[in-house]
Order: sequence, then structure tokens, then C-alpha cells
Amino acid sequence: MTILHKDTPVAQPRSRREFLQALAAASTATWMLGEPRLAHGEEAVTQPPAKADCCILLWMAGGMAAAETFDPKRYQPFELGLPVEKIISTFPAIDTSVDGLKISQGLEHVSQIMDRGTLLRSVVLPDLGDILHSRHQYHWHTGYVPPQTVAAPHLGAWIARMLGPRNPVMPPFINIGQRLEGIGESEEVKAFTTAGFFGSEYGPFNLPYPEDAMLAVRPPEGMTAGRFENRYKRYKELVAASPHAEYASDYQQESMVRAVDSAYRLLNSDHKQAFDLSLEPKQQYEKYNTGRFGRGCLLARRLAEAGARFIEVTTEYVPFLHWDTHENGHVTAERMKQEVDRPIAQLIIDLENRGMLDRTLVIVASEFSRDMIIEGKPGSTARDQSRAKADVLGEMKHYGLHRHFTGASSVALFGGGFKRGYVYGETADERPCVVTKNPVALTDLHATIMTAMGISPKTKFDIERRPFYVTEDGNGQAVADLFA
Repeated sequence: MTILHKDTPVAQPRSRREFLQALAAASTATWMLGEPRLAHGEEAVTQPPAKADCCILLWMAGGMAAAETFDPKRYQPFELGLPVEKIISTFPAIDTSVDGLKISQGLEHVSQIMDRGTLLRSVVLPDLGDILHSRHQYHWHTGYVPPQTVAAPHLGAWIARMLGPRNPVMPPFINIGQRLEGIGESEEVKAFTTAGFFGSEYGPFNLPYPEDAMLAVRPPEGMTAGRFENRYKRYKELVAASPHAEYASDYQQESMVRAVDSAYRLLNSDHKQAFDLSLEPKQQYEKYNTGRFGRGCLLARRLAEAGARFIEVTTEYVPFLHWDTHENGHVTAERMKQEVDRPIAQLIIDLENRGMLDRTLVIVASEFSRDMIIEGKPGSTARDQSRAKADVLGEMKHYGLHRHFTGASSVALFGGGFKRGYVYGETADERPCVVTKNPVALTDLHATIMTAMGISPKTKFDIERRPFYVTEDGNGQAVADLFA
């Protein structure tokens, strides 16, 4: 088995089918791998002191435009016949709780918590070609550009593997809000929502509907305890006797059985009450009740209190929905802000009021930003996917940021040892709104996150006698200026 490195030439897939074939091959190869072993000896690394015990990733799936959220630019209201080249932001800027810092209208609740966090405006993303969503989401969540010859672990799986559970009955990695079946491009989403070569025990506990989370941690209605016990034992036997078992390594089979054991412990624990949103006081529940994402933020807070290690809450990636604003971008962004503004702010406030914010890292991020006319980045040859192509505004659906933009992206960081009320990096005020000060590569962002969690960016595992690092090739450098 060969691990591809940065300097290894590889033919990049140019179609969705080729992309999925490459990912499927990597997943199959991973299933056959033996136990990944943490590298020791001369190359062993010292883990930094952890500044956070829990990480919550609030994922704005689909491409949240920085110019419409955390990095507003010159505002131009809708006007029939207006040239689109004159439009950079379609919302005016508003004041925040930090003197001199402005963010976009529609984030009034978030504006009042900016004094609790660091705003990073200068994340620079690579231009990965035509398949921007699938490839960038994989890259952001794993740190590696697909395809790899093994399935790269999700950041949550790295954290779960390196730090273990905070509470032995709670899943260390929980994914809230993303359906993995019945949606477009579901196979691409599944490709990065895994533990990769670490095995099933470090994979995500998926809860697509937060209001139904309790159903995932109790036996089916009407099933007796004895019958459930027998089914559990039988299921473990079936895992071991699966027709696919002969193609799986002993480590991968054992990892799956350990995952089943962990699920069984949870179902028999009082800690499963953390999954039940009906137990939340009604007044507090309503503060989060803006939709599935809002309820997901409430569930994340409850699970963090109960001892979960890593939680991702997503607005869900579905092509041409939510933050995937290929047309009617202004109206869609306005709706998305109504869904995410209050829950994000309330989560930070609740964590602070419970004395948890300092040791909880909350990240607000997306796979890339958006622009009115630039696809990818200046000079990119990426295929334009906008559905609202126009040189002038002829109707409301033309008004908004419809193109993928990788020249600069914003990330908000709360808690986790980061500075409060701090802004890092700058972007140009006029198009192209690329980074002009303190650029941060995604590899370095990952290094910063891992350092906050007490994991060295140079941590590596040996996979079939080849190293695989937590940041690509171990080159990630934490941005020291962001820490308090």
C-alpha cells in the first residue's frame, strides 16, 4: 500500500464518477489495512498542553460568503440595471461588541458575542478544480486533497483517536444535521465523514435530525430488555461473520465490534438523556428553535455538557440549497442568517454561563467563500456554476454572491484559549477581495486547531510502514498570535 505525498504525481479526477471511483478504491484499501500505530522513537513528538477539552465545529455547508457575513465590503442595494461588477456585498455592515469591528447585517446576535472570540479573515484556500464542493469539503475536514490511496480520517476522528472519550459512555465524535442518504452528492459527503484508517470506533455517531436524537439511543419501542440484549449479541456475531470480513483486517473487524460495544454502553446509561431535547426548558429551547441547525446547536451544548469530545453541527450540504447559493443569493443568505444567527450566539452565551467556554473550542467555518463574478480565484479556469449569469441586475435572483471564491475565507474561533475581541488578517476592500495581510493556509489553520486541543501538528501514524500526519506531511504551523 502506497501513501501519496505532496510530491507524488497523480492524475486528478475530472468527473464526479472518477472522483467517486478514486474514493471508493481508497475506502476499500483502508478496510484491508492493519492497525495504524502512533510513531514513536526518534521521530516521536511532544504533545502541547491542551487549551480545550471539547471542540464544536459549526459547519456552514455549501460556501458561506465572507463578504455577506464576517468580512463585509462596500454595500450596494438592489437596483434594476445595476452592473453586477459594482456589487461586492449585498448587505450593509453593522457594529459589533468590539470597537471598530463590523460584520454583516442579519447577524445581530452574533455581533454581540464577537468580544468573546477571534475572527480570522485571511484563510487562503487552494483552487482544486471543477469539483469544488466535494473536493474542498473533503480537504477542509481531513486536511488532505483527494484522492488519497487510503481514506483520510476526519478531524473529529483524529481528535477522538488522540484524546479518547471525555466520558466513556459518550461517543467521542458526533455529527449533527447531515443526512447521508437520499440527497444529491451523498457519496461525496460520506467520503470525509469517516474515521478513515482509524476504524469504526472513532467514526461519527450520525444524528441527521436533532429533534429525533433520542430515538438513536434507546431500543425500538416495544422491545423488551432481554430481547434487545439477545439482538445485540447476535449483531456482534454477524459483524464477525460478515461475508466482507475476509476482506477486512483483524484490526478493522475488532474496531467495528468495539464501536458496537460503545453504542450498547450508551443505550444502558443515564447519560443518554443528553440526547433528549424535550428535557430542555421550553424558554431555553425556543432560543435555539430556528430550524434544524438551531436545534442542532442546542443538542451540541447538551452533548458537550455530557462529555462528548468532538461535535460537528452542519447547516447540511445539499446541492443548490442552503449556503450553496448559485442563484437568488441575497434572499437565500438572508434566510440562512435567520437560521444560524441566534443559535450560534446562544451557544456561546450558554457555554460561557456554564463556565465551559474557556475549555470548549467553537469554530464557525465553511469550505470556501463566494463572489459576484469570480469563480475559484483570480486567474482560475474552474467551470462557472452560477445559475444567475448576468452582466446587469435584471431581476432579484441575479442579486447575490453566486460564484465559488477561494481567494480568502473567514473563520470565527471562540473559547479554546484564543484571544477575545481579536481580528487577524485582512482582505482587499475592492475586487478581487484576496488576502492582503497575514495569510493562513488551511494546513496552518488545522495546526492551530490541533494545538488548541493538545495535539501536535507533527503527530503521525505508520500505515503500512509509511507515515500519515495529522497535518499534511507534518508541515502545519500553528498561528501563535491567535492564542491568548
